[in-house]
Amino acid sequence: MKRIINSVLIATITAGVMISCGSREQKQAAPVSDKPTLQDSGRSILFPPDSLTLSYFKTVPAGKSDLNAMLTAPARVVATVVKAIDASGQNLVLFDNADLTANYTELLQHIINIRQKAGIIQQKNAIVNQKKIELARFQDLANHGAGTGKDVSDAKTDVISAQTDMEVAQTELANEKTAIIEHESRLKLAGFDPQALAHAPLNKVWVICDMPENQVTKVKEGNNCTLHFTSYPNQSFTGTIEDIGEVVDNITRMVKLRIGINDNNKQLRAGMYAMVKFGVNEGNSLSVPKEAVITVQGKNYVFVKSGDRQFSRREVLTGAQINDRFIVYNGIQEGDQVVIEGAMELKGISFGY
Repeated sequence: MKRIINSVLIATITAGVMISCGSREQKQAAPVSDKPTLQDSGRSILFPPDSLTLSYFKTVPAGKSDLNAMLTAPARVVATVVKAIDASGQNLVLFDNADLTANYTELLQHIINIRQKAGIIQQKNAIVNQKKIELARFQDLANHGAGTGKDVSDAKTDVISAQTDMEVAQTELANEKTAIIEHESRLKLAGFDPQALAHAPLNKVWVICDMPENQVTKVKEGNNCTLHFTSYPNQSFTGTIEDIGEVVDNITRMVKLRIGINDNNKQLRAGMYAMVKFGVNEGNSLSVPKEAVITVQGKNYVFVKSGDRQFSRREVLTGAQINDRFIVYNGIQEGDQVVIEGAMELKGISFGY
């Protein structure tokens, strides 16, 4: 009887132990995860319920607003206009570059030569017309028996000679016009208008500014700008954009802007350096704070809160940075809640860093 009771007790204890172990194994088989779940190759991040991590992320809505910015670019005074010593009435342009001075001098000489050649051609043309009149008179006299064939022949020779002289003068004029093109091209590449140089007003100052090609479309001819010169740190000057260069430098990818200043007080000198400020209006554009934008392998992304516990990675095409915001052309819509705090952490989770 005693043996039977002991056997029952042992069986009971063994069953209890097995039930207890089975219950423990069942609890360990289904632990509660506190890690986010990645979907769509990391483009979507889903956090578990009651995750303390969610309180770390802060978002703001992407919105449209009228953005204004101030572009700055280095510049220097490359030419000033002073009064010539002689009484020719032609003002003198002083450059900070010897090559430009040589091209400018050659330009003026060619302009003078062209004027002279044009005057000579007018004279030669008048002579040709006169010789033609004389030829017609001698022919009329010969037709009426009052002249000789020799007179007509000599008159024809005079007409041909006068025409030849005029053609020579026309060729010389064409050569002058061809030669001037070289100097005009060099001056244009330096940012100057050859015609403006030839008729430069007194006390005019020209400043050349180098602007990146991706910014040049934001400025327009005729717009005003503000200049601060190193020589006058406490004074600002107002200039006007007179010309935007037609050539992009193949190495620096810069475009030259010519800015005109009326220096009636004669303060500026060729070679002085300055910083130019251009006011730019980007219009009513969709933008996000700069903290929302992350970059991976040359592409820009933002994270958008797409649910209570879910964030979505969006590739965006961004434009210029205006103050502390980036313009966004596509990838998100107005009103999307973009992450501005915790974006770097989401980047690590999304891309597996």
